[in-house]
Amino acid sequence: MTPFRLGLTGSIGMGKSTTAAFFAEAGVPVWDADAAVHRLYAAGGALVGPVGALCPAAVVAGAVDRAALRDWIGADPTALSRLESIVHPAVAADRAAFVAVAAADIVVLDIPLLFETGAEAGMDATLLVTAPPALQRARVLARGTMTEAQFTAILARQMPDHEKRARATHIIETLGHDAACASVHALLAYIRTLPHA
Repeated sequence: MTPFRLGLTGSIGMGKSTTAAFFAEAGVPVWDADAAVHRLYAAGGALVGPVGALCPAAVVAGAVDRAALRDWIGADPTALSRLESIVHPAVAADRAAFVAVAAADIVVLDIPLLFETGAEAGMDATLLVTAPPALQRARVLARGTMTEAQFTAILARQMPDHEKRARATHIIETLGHDAACASVHALLAYIRTLPHA
Protein backbone atom coordinates (compact mmCIF):
# COMPACT_ATOMS: atom_id res chain seq x y z
CA MET A 1 0.00 0.00 0.00
CA THR A 2 1.30 3.45 -0.89
CA PRO A 3 1.75 5.53 2.26
CA PHE A 4 -0.06 8.82 2.81
CA ARG A 5 2.36 11.53 1.66
CA LEU A 6 2.39 14.61 3.89
CA GLY A 7 4.44 17.45 2.43
CA LEU A 8 6.05 19.50 5.20
CA THR A 9 7.24 23.04 4.54
CA GLY A 10 7.93 26.34 6.25
CA SER A 11 10.28 29.28 5.88
CA ILE A 12 13.56 29.67 7.72
CA GLY A 13 13.18 29.97 11.49
CA MET A 14 9.59 28.71 11.56
CA GLY A 15 10.36 25.48 13.42
CA LYS A 16 10.23 23.03 10.51
CA SER A 17 13.21 20.93 11.63
CA THR A 18 11.80 20.64 15.15
CA THR A 19 8.41 19.64 13.76
CA ALA A 20 10.01 17.04 11.45
CA ALA A 21 11.74 15.61 14.54
CA PHE A 22 8.35 15.29 16.30
CA PHE A 23 7.10 13.15 13.38
CA ALA A 24 10.25 11.01 13.48
CA GLU A 25 9.89 10.53 17.25
CA ALA A 26 6.30 9.36 16.59
CA GLY A 27 7.68 6.65 14.29
CA VAL A 28 6.86 8.34 10.99
CA PRO A 29 9.57 8.06 8.30
CA VAL A 30 10.81 11.54 7.34
CA TRP A 31 12.53 12.35 4.04
CA ASP A 32 14.54 15.59 4.03
CA ALA A 33 15.10 17.40 0.71
CA ASP A 34 18.18 19.26 2.01
CA ALA A 35 19.76 16.01 3.23
CA ALA A 36 19.01 14.43 -0.17
CA VAL A 37 20.85 17.24 -1.96
CA HIS A 38 23.85 16.76 0.35
CA ARG A 39 23.89 13.02 -0.48
CA LEU A 40 23.59 13.69 -4.22
CA TYR A 41 26.41 16.28 -4.06
CA ALA A 42 28.76 14.04 -2.03
CA ALA A 43 31.56 12.01 -3.60
CA GLY A 44 29.94 9.28 -5.68
CA GLY A 45 26.59 11.11 -5.62
CA ALA A 46 24.37 11.14 -8.69
CA LEU A 47 24.71 14.90 -9.21
CA VAL A 48 28.51 15.20 -9.15
CA GLY A 49 28.88 14.42 -12.87
CA PRO A 50 25.97 16.54 -14.12
CA VAL A 51 26.96 19.54 -11.95
CA GLY A 52 30.57 19.16 -13.09
CA ALA A 53 29.43 19.24 -16.70
CA LEU A 54 27.68 22.57 -16.04
CA CYS A 55 30.43 24.09 -13.92
CA PRO A 56 33.71 22.13 -13.72
CA ALA A 57 35.04 24.45 -10.99
CA ALA A 58 32.18 23.37 -8.68
CA VAL A 59 33.55 19.83 -8.31
CA VAL A 60 36.40 19.57 -5.82
CA ALA A 61 37.92 16.26 -4.68
CA GLY A 62 35.13 14.32 -6.37
CA ALA A 63 32.26 16.15 -4.66
CA VAL A 64 30.22 19.27 -5.37
CA ASP A 65 31.62 22.29 -3.53
CA ARG A 66 28.67 24.41 -2.45
CA ALA A 67 30.79 27.56 -2.00
CA ALA A 68 32.00 27.25 -5.60
CA LEU A 69 28.39 26.77 -6.71
CA ARG A 70 27.36 29.96 -4.88
CA ASP A 71 30.18 31.87 -6.60
CA TRP A 72 29.06 30.57 -10.00
CA ILE A 73 25.41 31.43 -9.32
CA GLY A 74 26.46 34.93 -8.21
CA ALA A 75 28.49 35.50 -11.37
CA ASP A 76 26.17 33.95 -13.98
CA PRO A 77 22.49 35.01 -14.07
CA THR A 78 21.55 31.78 -15.94
CA ALA A 79 23.34 29.48 -13.49
CA LEU A 80 20.56 28.93 -10.95
CA SER A 81 17.91 27.89 -13.47
CA ARG A 82 20.39 25.60 -15.22
CA LEU A 83 21.39 24.03 -11.91
CA GLU A 84 17.77 23.59 -10.79
CA SER A 85 16.94 21.84 -14.09
CA ILE A 86 19.21 18.96 -13.06
CA VAL A 87 18.88 19.11 -9.26
CA HIS A 88 15.06 19.12 -8.99
CA PRO A 89 14.50 15.93 -11.06
CA ALA A 90 17.27 14.10 -9.16
CA VAL A 91 15.81 15.13 -5.81
CA ALA A 92 12.31 14.10 -6.96
CA ALA A 93 13.66 10.66 -7.94
CA ASP A 94 15.32 10.31 -4.52
CA ARG A 95 12.01 11.23 -2.85
CA ALA A 96 10.06 8.71 -4.96
CA ALA A 97 12.55 5.96 -4.08
CA PHE A 98 12.10 6.77 -0.37
CA VAL A 99 8.29 6.56 -0.62
CA ALA A 100 8.47 3.31 -2.61
CA VAL A 101 10.34 1.46 0.15
CA ALA A 102 8.75 3.11 3.20
CA ALA A 103 7.06 0.50 5.40
CA ALA A 104 4.62 2.92 7.00
CA ASP A 105 1.06 4.20 6.62
CA ILE A 106 2.26 7.84 6.57
CA VAL A 107 5.50 9.44 5.39
CA VAL A 108 6.57 13.05 5.88
CA LEU A 109 8.37 14.71 2.97
CA ASP A 110 10.28 17.75 4.28
CA ILE A 111 10.56 20.12 1.30
CA PRO A 112 11.54 23.75 2.02
CA LEU A 113 10.45 24.88 -1.47
CA LEU A 114 7.33 22.67 -1.59
CA PHE A 115 5.05 25.30 -3.09
CA GLU A 116 7.74 27.17 -5.03
CA THR A 117 8.69 24.02 -7.00
CA GLY A 118 5.15 22.67 -7.45
CA ALA A 119 6.01 19.54 -5.43
CA GLU A 120 2.72 19.81 -3.54
CA ALA A 121 1.03 18.23 -6.59
CA GLY A 122 2.57 14.90 -5.55
CA MET A 123 1.33 15.06 -1.95
CA ASP A 124 -1.86 13.77 -0.34
CA ALA A 125 -1.82 16.80 1.97
CA THR A 126 0.51 19.63 2.94
CA LEU A 127 1.54 20.98 6.32
CA LEU A 128 2.87 24.48 6.81
CA VAL A 129 4.89 25.16 9.93
CA THR A 130 4.71 28.83 10.83
CA ALA A 131 5.27 31.41 13.55
CA PRO A 132 4.80 35.19 13.91
CA PRO A 133 7.41 37.24 11.97
CA ALA A 134 9.02 38.68 15.12
CA LEU A 135 9.54 35.19 16.57
CA GLN A 136 10.88 33.91 13.25
CA ARG A 137 13.39 36.77 13.06
CA ALA A 138 14.47 36.32 16.69
CA ARG A 139 15.05 32.58 16.20
CA VAL A 140 17.13 33.02 13.06
CA LEU A 141 19.31 35.84 14.41
CA ALA A 142 19.80 34.00 17.73
CA ARG A 143 21.58 31.21 15.85
CA GLY A 144 24.43 33.61 15.12
CA THR A 145 24.98 32.10 11.67
CA MET A 146 23.70 34.97 9.52
CA THR A 147 23.25 38.70 9.49
CA GLU A 148 19.94 40.51 9.31
CA ALA A 149 20.72 41.35 5.66
CA GLN A 150 21.29 37.69 4.82
CA PHE A 151 18.04 36.75 6.57
CA THR A 152 16.15 39.41 4.60
CA ALA A 153 17.68 38.15 1.34
CA ILE A 154 16.54 34.58 2.08
CA LEU A 155 13.01 35.76 2.87
CA ALA A 156 12.91 37.68 -0.42
CA ARG A 157 13.57 34.46 -2.36
CA GLN A 158 10.85 32.47 -0.56
CA MET A 159 7.10 32.57 -1.08
CA PRO A 160 5.56 34.87 1.58
CA ASP A 161 4.11 33.06 4.60
CA HIS A 162 0.58 34.35 3.96
CA GLU A 163 0.62 32.75 0.48
CA LYS A 164 1.81 29.45 1.94
CA ARG A 165 -0.96 29.63 4.56
CA ALA A 166 -3.54 30.02 1.78
CA ARG A 167 -2.21 26.95 -0.04
CA ALA A 168 -1.53 24.58 2.87
CA THR A 169 -3.94 21.80 3.84
CA HIS A 170 -2.84 21.97 7.50
CA ILE A 171 -1.02 24.61 9.57
CA ILE A 172 0.90 24.24 12.84
CA GLU A 173 2.03 27.36 14.68
CA THR A 174 5.25 26.65 16.56
CA LEU A 175 4.77 29.02 19.47
CA GLY A 176 5.85 26.46 22.07
CA HIS A 177 7.49 23.01 22.05
CA ASP A 178 4.75 21.06 23.84
CA ALA A 179 1.87 22.61 21.89
CA ALA A 180 3.59 21.95 18.55
CA CYS A 181 4.30 18.35 19.54
CA ALA A 182 0.68 17.86 20.55
CA SER A 183 -0.43 19.34 17.21
CA VAL A 184 1.73 16.80 15.35
CA HIS A 185 0.15 13.89 17.25
CA ALA A 186 -3.35 15.30 16.68
CA LEU A 187 -2.65 15.63 12.95
CA LEU A 188 -1.37 12.05 12.72
CA ALA A 189 -4.49 10.81 14.50
CA TYR A 190 -6.67 12.80 12.09
CA ILE A 191 -4.86 11.53 8.97
CA ARG A 192 -5.32 7.95 10.17
CA THR A 193 -9.11 8.47 10.22
CA LEU A 194 -9.14 9.38 6.52
CA PRO A 195 -10.49 6.67 4.21
CA HIS A 196 -7.53 6.72 1.81
CA ALA A 197 -4.82 6.77 4.50
